[in-house]
Amino acid sequence: MLDELALFVSIVEMGSLRLAAEKASIPAPTLTRRLQKLERHLGCRLLHRSARRMTPTREGWQYYEQCRPLVHALQQATAKLDVTLHQVSGLIRVLAPADLANDNLAPAWMSFLARYPEIQLELELNNYTQDLIGSGADVAIRVGAQPDSLLNMRRLGQSKEVLLVASPDYLAKHGIPESIEELKLRDLVISKPLSTWALRHRQSGETLSWQPQGKFCVNGIYLALQATLAGLGILFCPASLCHKQLQRGELTPVLPAWHGSSREIYAVWSQQRYVPARVRALIDHLAEFCQHNPHLMM
Repeated sequence: MLDELALFVSIVEMGSLRLAAEKASIPAPTLTRRLQKLERHLGCRLLHRSARRMTPTREGWQYYEQCRPLVHALQQATAKLDVTLHQVSGLIRVLAPADLANDNLAPAWMSFLARYPEIQLELELNNYTQDLIGSGADVAIRVGAQPDSLLNMRRLGQSKEVLLVASPDYLAKHGIPESIEELKLRDLVISKPLSTWALRHRQSGETLSWQPQGKFCVNGIYLALQATLAGLGILFCPASLCHKQLQRGELTPVLPAWHGSSREIYAVWSQQRYVPARVRALIDHLAEFCQHNPHLMM
C-alpha cells in the first residue's frame, strides 16, 4: 500500500506514467497495474488518463495533497536511516578491557580513525565485564570464554600465554623460587583480572589453580606491571603485555616451566540490534589488526 501511494505521488509530480516508471525503474505496464490496484483499494479513480494528457481527478488531487507530505517525510527518514546503517560514519560506543585497549590494541583505534575520518569513537575502558545491552554500547571487546548466548560474537585473536615474571633486582635480593611451594612464600603482585593463578606444567601437563594473597593488589595489569618493575614481587602477566620488558631484560621469567593458557579475544554485540556498517567496519578492522600483530595472532 505504501509503495503504491509513493508511486501515485511520483506520477502526479512527474506528470507522466512513463517518466514515473523510469524513475522507479519498473516497466510502465507494471506501474499502471499498481495504480489500478490502489484505485480499487480506495474505491475511486485517481487519474484521468488519455493518449495526450494525464490529470488527477478531484479525489486524486485531494488524496495527493494529503499524502505528499507523508511520502516525502518517509523518503527523507529512509534516506537518513540508510546513511546511518550503510555508511561508515557516526558514533561508535565500545566497551573494552583497559589493559588490552591501552596497550596491544592502542594502535588499532588510531589507525581506524585515520582510515574512517567520519567516525566518532567513544571507548569505555574497564577490566570488569560490563553489561553490554544495559550500557547502550554498540560492541564490546572481551577476553576469555564467552558463555552469554544472548550475544553475537566474532573471534578476533588471542592473548598469548600468561607468565610468571619478576624484576632482576627482586630476584637478586630474594632469590629465585625453585618450586610452586617456594613461589607461594614470596611477595606476589596481584592484578584482579588474573586474581586466580591457573598454571600448567609444560612437560608433565600437571595443572594447579589458586587465589594468592599479594603484597600489592590492583584491578588492572598495567599498574601491577609497574609495581613488578619496581621490585615489589612476582606477577602473573600475559606475555602480550610484558614482552617488551622481557626483551629489554627489565623482567625475568620465574618458574618458566609453568605457564597460564592463552585466552581468546572476542568482539561481542547484541543479537537484538541490526549491526550498522560503521560497527561492522570496526570489527573487521580489529580482526585484521590482530592477525598482523604477533602478540595477538590466533
